[in-house]
Amino acid sequence: MAALNLRRMALLSSKLMSRPYHLLSVQIQMMQPSSPPLSRKMSMDAQSVASQLNSSGLLRTQGLIGGKWSDAYDGKTIKVYNPATGESIVDVACMGGRETNDAISAAYGAYGSWSKTTAAERSKLLRKWYDLLMAHKEELAQLITLEQGKPLKESLGEINYGAGFIEFSAEEAKRIYGDIIPAPLSDRRLFVLKQPVGVVGAITPWNFPLAMITRKVGPALACGCTVVIKPSELTPLTALAAAELSIQAGIPAGVVNVVMGNAPDIGDALIASRQVRKITFTGSTAVGKKLMAGSAETVKKVSLELGGNAPCIVFDDADLDVAVKGTLAAKFRNSGQTCVCANRIIVQEGIYEKFANDLREAVQSMKVGDGFSEGVAQGPLINEAAVQKVESLIHDATSKGAKVILGGKRHSLGYTFYEPTVISDVDNDMRISREEAFGPVAPLLRFKTEEEAIRIANDTNAGLGSYIFTNSIQRSWRVAEALEYGLVGVNEGVISTEVAPFGGYKQSGLGREGSKYGMDEYLEIKYVCLGNMNKA
Repeated sequence: MAALNLRRMALLSSKLMSRPYHLLSVQIQMMQPSSPPLSRKMSMDAQSVASQLNSSGLLRTQGLIGGKWSDAYDGKTIKVYNPATGESIVDVACMGGRETNDAISAAYGAYGSWSKTTAAERSKLLRKWYDLLMAHKEELAQLITLEQGKPLKESLGEINYGAGFIEFSAEEAKRIYGDIIPAPLSDRRLFVLKQPVGVVGAITPWNFPLAMITRKVGPALACGCTVVIKPSELTPLTALAAAELSIQAGIPAGVVNVVMGNAPDIGDALIASRQVRKITFTGSTAVGKKLMAGSAETVKKVSLELGGNAPCIVFDDADLDVAVKGTLAAKFRNSGQTCVCANRIIVQEGIYEKFANDLREAVQSMKVGDGFSEGVAQGPLINEAAVQKVESLIHDATSKGAKVILGGKRHSLGYTFYEPTVISDVDNDMRISREEAFGPVAPLLRFKTEEEAIRIANDTNAGLGSYIFTNSIQRSWRVAEALEYGLVGVNEGVISTEVAPFGGYKQSGLGREGSKYGMDEYLEIKYVCLGNMNKA
């Protein structure tokens, strides 16, 4: 493992871990024996929300190991910040390898009984968890906005979306079927069983603090696996609240475990353990490669949802109103901080100027502010390093001939707020077309023919999300089939759902999440041959 050691990957769980604009250090301090108090420096609105969450029992600051809430063994903590204000919310346990190994042992110990629990019983418990998530959706949404920054309306949408994976998994738990194979010999009977893979290590990012967890944990539990969750240290509070609700739902101790803090140590422990039989990860391509290489030591199953570089192709025959609305949703949701955000908006030359103007007007009307404020459509970026990344990409583009037609600078609100930005005259060789921006910047590229649009769209190592806007059914089929992407939205900018498979081509990952196809990622296939069946 020495050559594959992950300790140099500073933030293993973040969607942006390998990128230079991610927060590369954590603030650690000794934790008092009692739970840490809320920061007195918080704004009154945020403090009020945090206090209410604390009273509800959903504001947890300890890890969950074997059904018990636990501090870090060395007493260290890490601060969780409100990105809208830069103020501390709480200190949470900063765990490492020892705590992770104990969480793995707890998951392994619980696996024997959980995997033998009937599908019907697992389904009932998952349904109870779903019901509790929905019963507490307002508090959970407030928690997401508090630690991640997205507008409260979007946070509520994430709760519905994330809880949907638990509901779907509860339903699919009862539909994990085997198979009977016609035997080549009369005295043989051949059949196929599907069995849970075992203990799963789930490493999740900060941009969707609930949904990226439920999308992994729901099917894992439904199949009979147990899990050790490693949420991003930037947004651990939602994961801990969801884990608390899993306990309340009656899911047995050890089935769901949560550790957070020292990402490299936690990642190394998950990779090295022979008791962990699968790693599921959402994050950067660079870290995904490290996890894939490290998992080879113990030949773990691996599911990877990695970086994207989504093209959004707008043809001359598109309904412009539909195209602008869809592009707005595909680009600016979560301040552009999603793996399927439109990273390159590729517009046919006949409508380029009209589309650019209409998009600029639509973006200009977006309200930027604290996610708790009424009517806000865009919140802050996750941290200062993310802002610097956006600034760097815009500087590179404008130095090579691109023009900022809206925004292009930090917002007057300060902190990590950035103005929604539209840039024209971008080409596919600029950094902003080659790298995942993860910010509120819409680069407009120009094309002449359908073939050219496909060539530009596919000219990348990524292959996750993509979008087409056209009124031609024939063209929508042709282009959708030609695009080297795992997801294609036609005349729609928001396409992810728990009932459809989510995953990428090329270096955007391996495997699928969601839908019936996502269930198979947590199952092993066993073939059984019965002989001498003709004997009495």
